Amino acid sequence: MFVANTDNFTGSIDPDLLRRAKIVAAKLDTSVNALFRAEMGYLVDTFEAAEARGNRNYAVLVEFAIGGVDSAEAMETLGIDAEEDLFLLMAQARLPMPRLSDDRTEAMIEELLRRHGDEGDALRRA
Repeated sequence: MFVANTDNFTGSIDPDLLRRAKIVAAKLDTSVNALFRAEMGYLVDTFEAAEARGNRNYAVLVEFAIGGVDSAEAMETLGIDAEEDLFLLMAQARLPMPRLSDDRTEAMIEELLRRHGDEGDALRRA
């Protein structure tokens, strides 16, 4: 795909995700950049189309995917009461499931280790 006018930018990406993206790009005989442009184009086009119709549902799903809102808030805003429905909407919207931040994950690990007392201390040393 030829793109006549482009801007460069710098971003960061999980090293494992980049490795996997390079494999996918190689299998498709394209570049990671082309994959990125296609996915970013889809996200922005879909967001703008929903916004133009006055529909905030896609924006809520994107906010959930990037960790801006939790599942309870997303479900309340979308008017659904089952997490399964939320996950189906995420799949239909071609959005990734959210991941906890590294800080939140570390805090959860520390809390679990703290709750397990001596066993947690042994795990910390391992």
